Amino acid sequence: MSRSSIDVPSVRALLERAPDTLVVDVRTPAEYESSHIDGSVNLPLGRSEPYLERLAADARGPLILVCQAGPRAEQFHDRLAEAGAADATVMTGGMNTWEAVGAPVVRGRERWALERQVRLVAGSIVLVSALTSLAWQPAVWVAAFIGAGLTFAAVTNTCGMAMALSKLPYNQPHNAVDMEASMAHLTGAAEGPSGR
Repeated sequence: MSRSSIDVPSVRALLERAPDTLVVDVRTPAEYESSHIDGSVNLPLGRSEPYLERLAADARGPLILVCQAGPRAEQFHDRLAEAGAADATVMTGGMNTWEAVGAPVVRGRERWALERQVRLVAGSIVLVSALTSLAWQPAVWVAAFIGAGLTFAAVTNTCGMAMALSKLPYNQPHNAVDMEASMAHLTGAAEGPSGR
């Protein structure tokens, strides 16, 4: 499947020229609450399935898709394309690149990004199982299982550990995303961004 992309400097230039550009942040509500591009709309990947056909048919303009590093925006793009959308573009590098170049963000309650949480949990499990295997040899299989899971996550571009971590209370926002309000903004049925 062909996927169009746009780099951060081009997105910044586009937003300066056309501030009403539709930027869809597909990260979890907690990640969005922590930091997001001003004017972006939160439509979390994990809750988007029932809305994809409507968004594909009724989006009021081209969509720029954003996540933390890129993979979730790519998944959203592919699902949106399957639903019939032709005018969606993935911002390469996601919020990691956006913030690294000093682009402006709206900041809220600080939380670790899901990718960072996955690295912490996976690394901790591997470390503990490797150390435990010095006393009890079968523990090495736990590290092997985590390695296999990370390999599977890379090959399939999905991460079961991230999906599980996103359900934890720590990763829930203070204010839930109103999916209908987000959709109304993206399809032109309402004024102003939602999901803040």
